[in-house]
This record gives sequence, structure tokens and C-alpha cells, in this order.
Amino acid sequence: MKAEGDFAIMEREARVRKNPSYDGVCFHAQQCAEKYLKARLYEADIAFTKTHSLVALLDQLLLVEPLWEVYREHLAYLSVYAVKFRYPGESADKPQALEARKRCRFFRRVARESLGLETSS
Repeated sequence: MKAEGDFAIMEREARVRKNPSYDGVCFHAQQCAEKYLKARLYEADIAFTKTHSLVALLDQLLLVEPLWEVYREHLAYLSVYAVKFRYPGESADKPQALEARKRCRFFRRVARESLGLETSS
């Protein structure tokens, strides 16, 4: 699953001691959540457009996952990392990377459970 590829990159980069890419941690945290949202939309046979807005994807999913409303703040936080730090001018720092990782891991657990996937890893 593509989401797990982003999760693995995020986890690996978060453990790097020499020259870590905090931008990379944040970007892959966002990408992991985005791909899980899109996987759930696909599973529910809900059409979606090409977007990186996790909140927009969440809004589409609330019909089948109404309890996911509680993740709105987490997904809004992660959404900014789809584009913001991919271009020159701004960079993520360690606290932002740690927060993005935490929020991604939190949402990933719920998404995997909803998709019937193992949640222990």
C-alpha cells in the first residue's frame, strides 16, 4: 500500500541523527494520511478529485465515517505540509516534524482499523 511507503519513509527519516530532513518527515506524514483517506474513499466507492487537502477528503468521508470528525484538527495540521515546505523559503523544524509524525501515527491507526488492516505496526 502506498500509504505505508510514506509511513516508512517518515519513520526512517524521523530516526536520522545526522542531517535529518524535517521537511521530509512532515511531507511524508501528510502523504501517508492523504493516501489512507483516499483508500477509505475508494473502498466506500466515493469518487474524489485530485487534492492534497486532507480536510476536503475528510468532508467527503464523513458520510461513512462520521466519527472521524474528531480528526479534523490533526488532518488540517498535516495538510499544510503537502506543499508548504517543498519549495525554497520555509523549512520545518524538529518540533514540527515530531508533531506531524505524532498526528500521522494517531490517524494511521484509525484508518488502518477502518480498512481492516493490522494496527500493531
